[in-house]
Amino acid sequence: MVWSVLASCGSKPEAGPGAMTPPPVPVSIAQAAEEMVPIQVRAVGNVEPYSTVGVKAQVGGQLLSVKFSEGANVNAGDLLFEIDPRPFREALRQAEADITKDQAELRVAEANIARDNARLKNAEAEAKRAEQLLKEGISTRSREDEIRTAAQVAAESVRAGQAQMESIRASLEHGQSAVDQAKLNLSYTEIRAPITGRTGNLLLHPGNLVKANGDDPLVVINQISPIYVTFGVPERHLGEISARQGSGRKLAIDVSSEGMKEPIRGTLAVIDNMVDSTTGTIRLKGMFENRNRQLWPGQFVTAVLTLETHRATVIPAEAIQSGQQGPFVYVVKQDQTVEPRPVMIGQTVGGKAIVDSGVMTGETVVTDGQSRLYPGAKISIAAAPKASALK
Repeated sequence: MVWSVLASCGSKPEAGPGAMTPPPVPVSIAQAAEEMVPIQVRAVGNVEPYSTVGVKAQVGGQLLSVKFSEGANVNAGDLLFEIDPRPFREALRQAEADITKDQAELRVAEANIARDNARLKNAEAEAKRAEQLLKEGISTRSREDEIRTAAQVAAESVRAGQAQMESIRASLEHGQSAVDQAKLNLSYTEIRAPITGRTGNLLLHPGNLVKANGDDPLVVINQISPIYVTFGVPERHLGEISARQGSGRKLAIDVSSEGMKEPIRGTLAVIDNMVDSTTGTIRLKGMFENRNRQLWPGQFVTAVLTLETHRATVIPAEAIQSGQQGPFVYVVKQDQTVEPRPVMIGQTVGGKAIVDSGVMTGETVVTDGQSRLYPGAKISIAAAPKASALK
């Protein structure tokens, strides 16, 4: 089987009478080693902002000024836009004037009630005296009725004054609400950043009329620190991912893309609540600090989710050759000859291939110069053995 695997990789020169022994083939070698290696899942991911806000006006009017530059970083609370505040200042002054008028009317009503209460008190005292005089025969019934009627009129006047005061107080509350609303509308003429993030293109320029809660935002702000990367993994990994995430562990995610000097490390933040039945994948979301702004919304990256680490035999990835029957390596024997050996290869991590079967820990494999080798070929070491430690 081994010979059929390597039929296309070179054959042993046939020795004839007087044939010279072929010189040793110079090769580079490395030793298979047992190391702690990660179990990882790779996928293509897409960068998404941590949060996105489309900034809209809450009141209408003319846009006077823009206080930021397109594509600038802004902090929550920074002034972004200013809408003409004059109509809203006038509305506030009118509402405050109505409050002042109601307050004056309330003071007049309070004075009137005080006067009517005094009259009522006096009328009630007169009614008691008239009743006593009538019992003594000094006064007449008609005089007593007249005084009692005056007391009743004074009482009704007091009740009317109290009703008027309640009406004025209700008007004051309504006026205070109008003042508060006018102040709120005036504050809306200054549009401030609701989140910390990066602004996009300006969609409306000074001089235009702004509509309250218009269809299109004035600008879109993306929060990019922290930031999310979403990607899908086969559903067969869901159970293991959920179990490890549910145990309180933070699963590490490394993302990289063209132009990055080294991967960026983040952690798994969200597991979607359903499997995509069309693709058989589950969507995951990793969170990254992104302090250096290396990740950008909409960017495509390679995401690597690390599930666990375990001990395994590894060899340099360049030692693996492709044959008709699958991958194989040249193993160096004690007599400095080589033999081809089929292998089962797992993941490749950091330039190292995990060997599931075919090579044992401690065996030596050829990493360079395989094109000139054949079964039983003699070799000479052209370079020192490569270190096999994972970086």
